[in-house]
Amino acid sequence: MTIPELTSPRARVLHVLSLGMMLAMPCAAAEKVADAEFAAQQAEAKKSFKEGVVPFVKTYCIECHGNRRTKGGLNLEPALKNPGESSASRKWMQAFANVNAHDMPPDDSDQPAKEERQRFLDSLGKVKYLSAKDPGPFVIRRLTKMEYGHTLHDLFGVDASVAQELPDEVAGQGYLNSLSPMQTEQYLSIANEVLDRILAPAGKPPTEMQKRWLGQTPAPGADEREAAKKVARSLARSAYRRPPSEPEVDTLLGVFDLGRSNQLDYQESLRLMLKAVLVSPQFLYITPAKEAEPGQTIVPLDDYHLASRLSYLLWATMPDAELSAQADAGTLHQPEVLKAQVKRMLAHPRARALFDGFGAQWLGLGSLDSKTFDAKKFPQMTPALRMAMYDEARLFFDSIVRGNLSVVAFVDSDYTFLNDTLAQVYGLEKEVTGPKMRKVKLTNANRGGILGMPGILATTSFPNRTSAVNRGVWVLEQVLGEHVPPAPPNVPALEKQNQKTVANLTLRQRTELHRTNAVCANCHKILDPIGFGLENFDAIGRWRDQDDTGGAIDAAGELPGGKRFSSPQELKAIIAARKDDLARNLTEKLLAYALCRQLEGYDKIVVDQRLKTIAQDGYRMQTLITEIVTSYPFLNRRVQD
Repeated sequence: MTIPELTSPRARVLHVLSLGMMLAMPCAAAEKVADAEFAAQQAEAKKSFKEGVVPFVKTYCIECHGNRRTKGGLNLEPALKNPGESSASRKWMQAFANVNAHDMPPDDSDQPAKEERQRFLDSLGKVKYLSAKDPGPFVIRRLTKMEYGHTLHDLFGVDASVAQELPDEVAGQGYLNSLSPMQTEQYLSIANEVLDRILAPAGKPPTEMQKRWLGQTPAPGADEREAAKKVARSLARSAYRRPPSEPEVDTLLGVFDLGRSNQLDYQESLRLMLKAVLVSPQFLYITPAKEAEPGQTIVPLDDYHLASRLSYLLWATMPDAELSAQADAGTLHQPEVLKAQVKRMLAHPRARALFDGFGAQWLGLGSLDSKTFDAKKFPQMTPALRMAMYDEARLFFDSIVRGNLSVVAFVDSDYTFLNDTLAQVYGLEKEVTGPKMRKVKLTNANRGGILGMPGILATTSFPNRTSAVNRGVWVLEQVLGEHVPPAPPNVPALEKQNQKTVANLTLRQRTELHRTNAVCANCHKILDPIGFGLENFDAIGRWRDQDDTGGAIDAAGELPGGKRFSSPQELKAIIAARKDDLARNLTEKLLAYALCRQLEGYDKIVVDQRLKTIAQDGYRMQTLITEIVTSYPFLNRRVQD
């Protein structure tokens, strides 16, 4: 269940009035209206927290989750004292999930009345309004492997695969933003390879790329150092994606001087300087163009920093000439200019990188190529089929973004992209031939959209069978944005059941038997019915009417809230009707990706505000992306202490 929003009459009136006013006024004035609305919501949240959260926590939670005892590593006492802090918001999210699932209070403890529990949940939904207006922690982040390869390609024309030797990053809240100390040597090795590809060996005529970046060797008697300084400034402007500071230029010039002092000739010394550029933090990280003034705590992103943040979000590479020109002119931060750039960039083929960077992680497809499947049971899972599954999702995602369709299309669509290999999974091998992926109209309403997509169905399965739990968790967390509590420790797996007892049971019957364990029941009663709705798809996404035991598939189930279904088609329809939840989830996940961090209190308020415009425009994907790019956290940064 999504954390509830403010429901008081006053809040609803403010919401309607502010929406109408913001649609009709400039951005600065609209921001003031939003701030006024936030102040009113904050006052109401303080009252609600005092009346609905504090008594509940002190009565049912603090004995096990206080300073004296911190079961499960959860201590709510600091969160009671400072409920709006970022550290508290994560604790409240965990508390909400556990209380909502009836996991807490434990069965052997006093239980709150139904109304008392709901008042606590409703009040927690307002805690975000206790946060201060803040763009959140500022992350100076490293280029991912994909971004690094694309940037080298755009700078020097080398194939992006030059970065392939770098290890894959570990996905987290920052979306592939980790850094290993061992990568330093790898960056040096890649820099050498790039230089070998673009620069001529000593004594050979210079290449065109060499002439472009390093220029001609100065004539005898000319000021070599001054020429090298010009090269350093030009190199740094492109590689750092902003004008370099004088100390940065001096540092590069020092590398040139080091080369000359060690009897390297002019071109060899420039090569050493270029190598220094390629392994510098200014190249490997996305950094601001200038330091904040003393005493400032929150500052707007400078236009160069904004250009890079935008370009790496949408294209996974450095800003192009037009975006850089807007930064040079100091106009990129202007709302209409920024929106126009977003529209232009999303129409460009490079925008496909948004799927590889964000979409694949959101859908959980990053591990598809390495996921293990039972080779005897699923010999079809060849590299070619895995690639086709990934490409289907990529092309489908791209079609929604470039077509500016509603986010609902992710769940309910009548088309997909297939080639002959993937068509066999769909049972359309007679209609689709050849290795090229192409758009295909679907007539089976159980298909279409991400819920019936083989790549996703495969990644949420086990190597030898489907998993109703995995699929249920995926739908709730990745599609609807709900927080599912982690499984309690020492939960027995289905494989631990007495095999003689369950020999003639279908997978659904075995899973329902598993739910008779009191430890498992609360979560499974929510997760399993959703996963059962997708049981007609086997572990690699093929349609079936019987499961592995020969028993008939029973796809009936219900979502939290009582909406019942009996087929994937009906499940899709129920989820597609939850437009607000779909849009909120996607907005939160894409904003977290754009900021490279977990969302905190005020971020949630920003999402609320942006969803008004998104809903007004029919939940269109490009509107959603534009609202993120023009949001307060995206455009501002907190100055580090």
